[in-house]
Amino acid sequence: MKYPEHEFDVIKKTSIPNTIDSLKSDLRALGVKPASTIIMHSALSQIGWTVGGPVSVIKAVMEILTPKGTLVMPSFTGDNSEPSKWENPPVPQDWWEIIRINMPAFYPSITPTRGLGIIAETFRKCPNVMRSDHPISSFAAWGKYAKKVIENHELESNLGENSPLARIYDMNGQILLLGVSHSNNSSLHLAEYRCEYEGKRTAPTGSAIQVKNERKWVVWNELNHNSDDFEKLGHNFETMIRYQPKKVGIAESRLLSQRKMVDFAVKWLEKNRN
Repeated sequence: MKYPEHEFDVIKKTSIPNTIDSLKSDLRALGVKPASTIIMHSALSQIGWTVGGPVSVIKAVMEILTPKGTLVMPSFTGDNSEPSKWENPPVPQDWWEIIRINMPAFYPSITPTRGLGIIAETFRKCPNVMRSDHPISSFAAWGKYAKKVIENHELESNLGENSPLARIYDMNGQILLLGVSHSNNSSLHLAEYRCEYEGKRTAPTGSAIQVKNERKWVVWNELNHNSDDFEKLGHNFETMIRYQPKKVGIAESRLLSQRKMVDFAVKWLEKNRN
């Protein structure tokens, strides 16, 4: 079998392969407990070479949580969005209208994630996983409160009050970061909605949506999200609570209270954004 070139690098930096059991041991040491509600962001390549890859990582978390717990991951689809705003990569201006006219409508069951990694993409296809119907900023959820987390996800509040992030906050859930930094911590966008800072504004965006069995390009106003300062924000929060990350596999990992972090972030953003 020939492995992708990047997998050779993962093998080189892994002394012992991860397994479901070894990951469960690491996750328990990090603080993951049964019946918890967790929103997880992850990077498989940072965890180290894992027997069973993304399936094993997902099963390890699920087996600790049990069906009495709830696991949530982002399932964003940034390619079903206003093409004039694309940056990574941008596309020529004469493509924009072609994209708006021809982009397939978002379907929770089949539309793939974009830029979130293989764990999130695998999770959305797992048995008994439900997905919210936001065409750009959907979330996938499994477990006891999956339906409660993903229902009524509004277009205009993609990461705000009527989003899965706010439902996790209501449940006093936790943020699990496996091998990724706070720049990937989507819960901090909820704080953006909840605070006021200089430069906060909304702008039109659009997406292909199924409306009464008809595919339409729908436009609405969306907050100008910005994660450029999330890494500094996260560092300041961890310093305040004297938090020490631990390893899951070989990845530096974190398990934090979403509610406490969002509350801190609201005050931090109001003080530090200009």
